[in-house]
Order: sequence, then C-alpha cells, then structure tokens
Amino acid sequence: MAAAAPGALGALRTVGVRLVAACCARLGPAAWARGTAPRRGYSSEVKTEDELRVRHLEEENRGIVVLGINRAYGKNALSKNLLKMLSKAVDALKSDKKVRTIIIRSEVPGIFCADLKERAKMHSSEVGPFVSKIRSVINDIANLPVPTIAAIDGLALGGGLELALACDIRVAASSAKMGLVETKLAIIPGGGGTQRLPRAIGMSLAKELIFSARVLDGQEAKAVGLISHVLEQNQEGDAAYRKALDLAREFLPQGPVAMRVAKLAINQGMEVDLVTGLAIEEACYAQTISTKDRLEGLLAFKEKRPPRYKGE
Repeated sequence: MAAAAPGALGALRTVGVRLVAACCARLGPAAWARGTAPRRGYSSEVKTEDELRVRHLEEENRGIVVLGINRAYGKNALSKNLLKMLSKAVDALKSDKKVRTIIIRSEVPGIFCADLKERAKMHSSEVGPFVSKIRSVINDIANLPVPTIAAIDGLALGGGLELALACDIRVAASSAKMGLVETKLAIIPGGGGTQRLPRAIGMSLAKELIFSARVLDGQEAKAVGLISHVLEQNQEGDAAYRKALDLAREFLPQGPVAMRVAKLAINQGMEVDLVTGLAIEEACYAQTISTKDRLEGLLAFKEKRPPRYKGE
C-alpha cells in the first residue's frame, strides 16, 4: 500500500508502516508464544519486599497481577528503593507471557501515592537524577504490553498522579484526591505529567490544573475525563481496587495477542495523523491473522462455546 502512494504522503505512510512493523515484529505473536522468560508459579500469596507487594492472582483471576505500594511511613512516596522494586517488577512482567492485566493499587488505606516528600529531603544535585529515574520507571509502566489499571482509593499527588496517568485506565473512589501540585513548590511535573495530562483531558484544562496546582476529588476527576469510573468508598477502603478487578476480569476472556496489538495500535496511532494511524492499524491487524487464537475464535463462534485462547 505505502509503495503505491505518491509523493510525501507515500513517504509518510512508508515511515509509519515500517516503524510499527518493526515494533510488531519485535513483539509479534510468534515471539509472545515462544517467550524467553522462565516459567513461574502463580500464587495468591503476597510476596513482600518492603515497599512493594506483587501478587499473581489464581483461579478465575489467573493472569491478573496486582502491584501494591506499601510505604505507610512515607505516604507511599516514590522512594529510591520503591523505584528500584517497581523497575524490577516491571522488567519481569513485560516478558511474562502469562500476564494479561496489571493493576496498580495502594496497600495503605487513604493513600495511593503522594510523591514530593522524598525530594524535599534531597540536596539540589540529587533531585535531577532522581526525577529522571521516576520518569524512566513511569515510562516503562506506560510501555507495558498488556492493559494496566490504576486503582486510586486515596491521595494521588505529584508523581503519584503521574504514575496513574501512565496506566491505560484509571478508576477512583469519590473521596480520592488527585492533582499535579508541583507549581505550588516552584517546580513542574517531571514524571510525564506535562505530557500525559493534556493527552488525557485536553491542553487547556491540563494547563489550568497545572498552573493552579488544583486538587480534584473523584467526582471532579470523572467530570473532566481524568478517570473512567468513580465509586463511593466502602468500609474496607478499596472500592476503586474492586472496580479495577472487575474490569480486569472483563479483559481476561479476550485473545492475548489481540489485546497486545490493540494497545500497540492505539498508543502508536495517537501520536500521528489519521492516515499514518490507519497504516499502523493495518500493520498491527496483520499480526493477528496467522495466529492460532484467531482460528480458535472463529471455531468457538461457530460451535457456540467460549474460546480457549493460548496466546499463540
């Protein structure tokens, strides 16, 4: 298609197709099916390493992984140690072919992640490298190949909201508070907030919120499109997490390869014009045609039964 298009438009399409074809080749179904990551057991038990809890759910929730931030003494601020553990967890998850959806939540009641506290203790020479690390880890989360959901059951300020913005979907309790408040401290959001917030809610409103350092509750965040769902908080303090789990269960029956290339097509397509975006969609769609899952889906539809996808 791209080769037949004339002039600059053809060149543009060619660049788009080559770019995404390379991405798809790297993340293609064959590679996902074979995998190079070691097989791991899945357990509902919590594996705790101080500040981050990683749970691989079992039974009807198999394929859902929960990352629980657990720094009660530091209001879940993004410490060097927490960033290190997040980075390690993300590295393992991105190559684990059994992972279908990732939920990021807090294990501390009333707080999702209230970053900025750690930076107040640092020498000025430490701040730049530290914020660069935050940006890098948050980018890695944004680039995970499977759907990600942020469950905001409490305070999400500064880097905490930037962490949530890196997720595909955000849900929050009505009592949650969230905002990019950095300008109040004479700095700006440095973990991707100036880029992801405008993409989520539009440039003008994002500027207003960043310039004013305004903090929104769950209802206000839903009204501006910052979150997808808002829930009344329950007695356990985990209403957003329960909604995130419900959404993750909705995703589980779908074809694993299709879910990954759908996310790739959406993410890549949002950064280009429509013509190039459609070329990206075509390249990504092509990755599903030769999969065993596609044939299984057609057969299951014909036989009127649930499909049994294997990610191949």
